Amino acid sequence: MVLEAIRYTSGTLTILDQLRLPHESVYVPITNSIDAFHAIKTMTVRGAPAIAIVAALALAVEVADTKFDTAGQVREFVTEKLHYLVKSRPTAVNLSDAARKLEALVKSTDGDVAAVSGAYVAAAEKMLIDDVQDNLNIGGNGLSWAKESIGTDKFSVLTICNTGSLATAGYGTALGIIRSIHKAGLLTRAYALETRPYNQGSRLTAYELVHDQIPSTLITDSMASFLLKTHPEIKMIVVGADRVARNGDTANKIGTYQLSVLAKFHGVKFVVAAPTTSIDMLTASGDDIVIEQRKPNEMVTVRGPVVDSDGNINKDDVKTVHIAAPGIDVWNPAFDVAPAELIDAIVTEKEVAVKDQDGKFHLDTLF
Repeated sequence: MVLEAIRYTSGTLTILDQLRLPHESVYVPITNSIDAFHAIKTMTVRGAPAIAIVAALALAVEVADTKFDTAGQVREFVTEKLHYLVKSRPTAVNLSDAARKLEALVKSTDGDVAAVSGAYVAAAEKMLIDDVQDNLNIGGNGLSWAKESIGTDKFSVLTICNTGSLATAGYGTALGIIRSIHKAGLLTRAYALETRPYNQGSRLTAYELVHDQIPSTLITDSMASFLLKTHPEIKMIVVGADRVARNGDTANKIGTYQLSVLAKFHGVKFVVAAPTTSIDMLTASGDDIVIEQRKPNEMVTVRGPVVDSDGNINKDDVKTVHIAAPGIDVWNPAFDVAPAELIDAIVTEKEVAVKDQDGKFHLDTLF
């Protein structure tokens, strides 16, 4: 059974509440753009592809439930709501890219209210379908590149954050590549960083790896360098992307930059997995990417079910616990940027982008 972060039928949208994983699997309804904004901002749904799809589908549900007198009202309504939704996660380019395309669609669609609203809803629904196939293609392309670059002997892989079914419409990007390597019988073990401070690795990636019965081990973020030194069977670090700049600089979950540096030092392949919708040709380099700053509370508290003295988990007794010295200042960027010079390949649904003899990516050829 494939994990689903997003469930949609015509006019109805529910999402898996990822704040309650891995101890509870609860789907919550999303009925309009306000619900979607809140879900994205609080990371009830997260992952660049998933938030774009949830935003688009939430607005599709809202458009279908709203009475319009003219086609012009539909266009104005959709444009306003899309601009609002983009503010929920400014670093993730998939959301702004989807909003830009959907806005252009409604502006260029002729006809009455039904024609314009119908065109928007159909386009939003198509995003959900296309994302699954794109992820499968990324997995296949990543596997092919790994065979060519690493070989056909079994090897281990390290990853950060969550880039699987819970971050996309299904299968995943970086985790999709790991799934494909495992399916091909080439994976010895997947190592997942816990990914502080929000623990997407320990809560979500570990959840998916266990679900799929993939041999896997969880480590803290600070163990990565020693792991690479002591485990030479790790031949690849594969990560996702919230935004890839034109030159290949990649913004991803905080901790990704340090992995790219470690990969270079230890001679491990560093691979970015991203649909072309995550590539922002309007942004020249990582220096131009806006890094979202999160609330201090995320770093100094943890939330989860209470464990008794015998190690039993009580899922009905959930607590939030403060874990830092009161009054300490907090710096909490959600992302960092891995420079293109430290990236060996960018795997997309179309092909694998690699650097030329001068060490430059040419991502424009993907479009």
